[in-house]
Amino acid sequence: MAVKIRLMRVGKKKQPTYRVVVADGRSPRDGRFIEIIGQYQPRQEPSVVSIDSDRALHWLGHGAQPTEEVAKLLEITGVWDAYKSAHGGKDAAAKPKAKTPKAKKPKPEPEPAPAPAAEASVDDTPAEGAPDEEASE
Repeated sequence: MAVKIRLMRVGKKKQPTYRVVVADGRSPRDGRFIEIIGQYQPRQEPSVVSIDSDRALHWLGHGAQPTEEVAKLLEITGVWDAYKSAHGGKDAAAKPKAKTPKAKKPKPEPEPAPAPAAEASVDDTPAEGAPDEEASE
């Protein structure tokens, strides 16, 4: 079972509030979860972030993978640094990196095939049905 630490949206329409939850990676965003470990209120000024650091460290120690957004929240609250120092830099739960699209390599254009010598000589000679200009003079 792949365990993730992620955000679960709660609140009214256009007024989001999020819970930081530990959930199975296959469950839907707002579906079943294992444990609530914090909350995030982005509409407050300044934003409110509260995470139970003991439980977050417990789940990170057991291999839970934080999403990009939760990884940022863990850094803000200092939980990520505490996890790094407690585990001696071991990356059991590596912080996800931002996804950047890879640049596509242009396909090399095929070189045009050189014209055969026989076709080139046909173009230089006049057509058979056409009268020669030199003969008519």
